[in-house]
Amino acid sequence: MTTEFVPVGHEGAQVEVSERPSWYAGTGAALGVIAAAVIAIGLGAVCIVLAVTAALPVLVVPATILLVAALVGLSMIVVLAPGHTFVVQLFGRYVGTVRQSGLGLVPPLTTRRRVSARVRNFETAELKVNDAVGNPVHVAAIIVWQVADTAKATFGVEDYEEFIGTQAESALRQVTTAHPYDDDAGHGTTSLRGSTDEVAAELAEQVADRASPAGLEIIETRISSLAYAPEIAQAMLQRQQASALLAAREKIVDGAVGLVQSALARLESEDVVVLDDERRAAMVSNLLVVLCGDSRATPIVNTGSLYA
Repeated sequence: MTTEFVPVGHEGAQVEVSERPSWYAGTGAALGVIAAAVIAIGLGAVCIVLAVTAALPVLVVPATILLVAALVGLSMIVVLAPGHTFVVQLFGRYVGTVRQSGLGLVPPLTTRRRVSARVRNFETAELKVNDAVGNPVHVAAIIVWQVADTAKATFGVEDYEEFIGTQAESALRQVTTAHPYDDDAGHGTTSLRGSTDEVAAELAEQVADRASPAGLEIIETRISSLAYAPEIAQAMLQRQQASALLAAREKIVDGAVGLVQSALARLESEDVVVLDDERRAAMVSNLLVVLCGDSRATPIVNTGSLYA
């Protein structure tokens, strides 16, 4: 479920800017500009030498123009590595974003800010949070993310790396408090320990909602650490052990009852022995003691009568 966050205060003022492509020319144009700049610098140098040696001050103006043109042309040259972008500004105004890697040209007289678009990840600090039933737990998560909108990441927030870290911890707290640590009742409730995929998907949605103003994309989230707080860990361990013991006992009893029923039915069907109700009860009791007991049963030979 997506939650829309509306700014509060000062009439909800916020930076509204989205990424758009900047003007860009490829490697061929960049090499042409470099060659032209080298020629212009050479001609400018010749004009300056002639103006000084031949006393021709009139050549100073074309020399200056050639050198300025060369510097402007060279200022358009950019080299961008794969996985990076340039956010281009002209006198403080956002012009666009360059995502093409390699040697190229951007508009002149602009400033460029490098923004990485590579996939990154971090692990949140281990948080102490109460789960849905009030048990204190220690939890941490790994967030895999990348910059999707470079304009929002640059101008929408002060520091998008700090922003995503804080918002991830906030989302992790909310998800943890919405679910119990474990489904002790066995009702199929979404739990932090037993429903890892569902919890990870919910956490990803929560983080993505909070990170959208910064133009960040959440690729994956996973719970990396989950445990009861030390003050209740021992009690919860005993409860888990008791639950496991009860489940094992229940399975043993179910199996023992089935074996007893099978044994009695076979004895009667093959006329091995005729049992009245009291003898049947005694046999059932003995068989259940043997099958359900923790220690090995010791047989006792009864030479007398059951009714003696």
